[in-house]
Amino acid sequence: MQLAEVQDNRFRPERTLRVRVEFVRQLRRRRTQLAALVLLVLPVIIALAFKVSSETDSSGGGGGGPGRPGGPALVNLATTGATNFALFTEFAAVGFLLVVIVALFCGDTVASEASWASLRYLLAIPVPRARLLRQKLIVALSLSFGANLLLPAWAYLVGGAFFGWAPGQSPLGGTFTTGAALQRLLIVVAYTCVQSLLVAALAFLLSVLTDAPLGAVGGATMLVVVSNILDSITALDPYRRFLPTHFQYSWLDALGQNIIWDDMMRGTGLILVYSAVFFALAWWRFQEKDILS
Repeated sequence: MQLAEVQDNRFRPERTLRVRVEFVRQLRRRRTQLAALVLLVLPVIIALAFKVSSETDSSGGGGGGPGRPGGPALVNLATTGATNFALFTEFAAVGFLLVVIVALFCGDTVASEASWASLRYLLAIPVPRARLLRQKLIVALSLSFGANLLLPAWAYLVGGAFFGWAPGQSPLGGTFTTGAALQRLLIVVAYTCVQSLLVAALAFLLSVLTDAPLGAVGGATMLVVVSNILDSITALDPYRRFLPTHFQYSWLDALGQNIIWDDMMRGTGLILVYSAVFFALAWWRFQEKDILS
C-alpha cells in the first residue's frame, strides 16, 4: 500500500527546476544586473573618450592601438560610423571583459549553490543531477550569449548617435554598404559567441569541482589569460596553434572585401573539441561527486 502511494504521488522529475524559474532567479541577482550595467555603460564611456580625444588632438597622435593584427586600424576607424565603432568596442572587450562576464555566468552555477549549502536540498527534492546541470547550463549559456549580443548591438546604436551612420570601412581598405556591414558584424558576433564556449566550459567544469564561485570564475579567466600569453610567444610555433585561444581574433578575416573562412573554421573546430571535453568532464565529475555541503 505504501509502495502504491509512493508510485502515485504525481511527482515528475521533469517538472523540477524549470528553466523559466531559474532564468528569472538569475536575472534578479545583483551580479547579473551589474554585468548588464557594465555592458551598457562601456560603449558610452568609449564614445565620450573618443570625443574628448578628438577635441584635444592638436597636441599630436598617441601611440598605436591594441597589440593585435588589425587593432590600430580599428582604432583609427572607430569614429567613422556606427559599424566601425561597434567593431572596435567588440575588439576591445572580447579579450578580457566578455571573458570575465561569461566566466561569471557559467562559473557561478553549481558552485554558488554549494557555497549557500542549498545544493544538497536541490538534489533532495529530488532534482536529477543531469537535469540540474542541464537547466543551470541552459540559463548560464543564455545569459552569456545575451551578453555577447548586447554589447555590439548597443555599441552600434551608441556609435550611430555619436558618430553617425556612415557606411562601414574595412581596416584592410574599402567600404561596405549598410547591409554588407551589418552582415560582417553579425559574422563577428556569431564567431565570438562560439569562442565564448571555451570560457563557459572551463568555468562550468571548475564550478562543479569547487564550492567557491570566485574560484571558478577566477580560474577560468586565469587559464584564458595564460593561453593568450603563451599564444603571443612565436617561438612556440607550430604548437601554439593548438592553444584554445589561438584563433580568438580570427574574426578579423571577415572584415576584408572577401571573407576568409579558413582560420575561423579552424578556430570553431578547436573550440568545439575543447568545449565538448570540458563539458563531458563536468557531467562525469558531478554524477560521481558526493554532495556533502
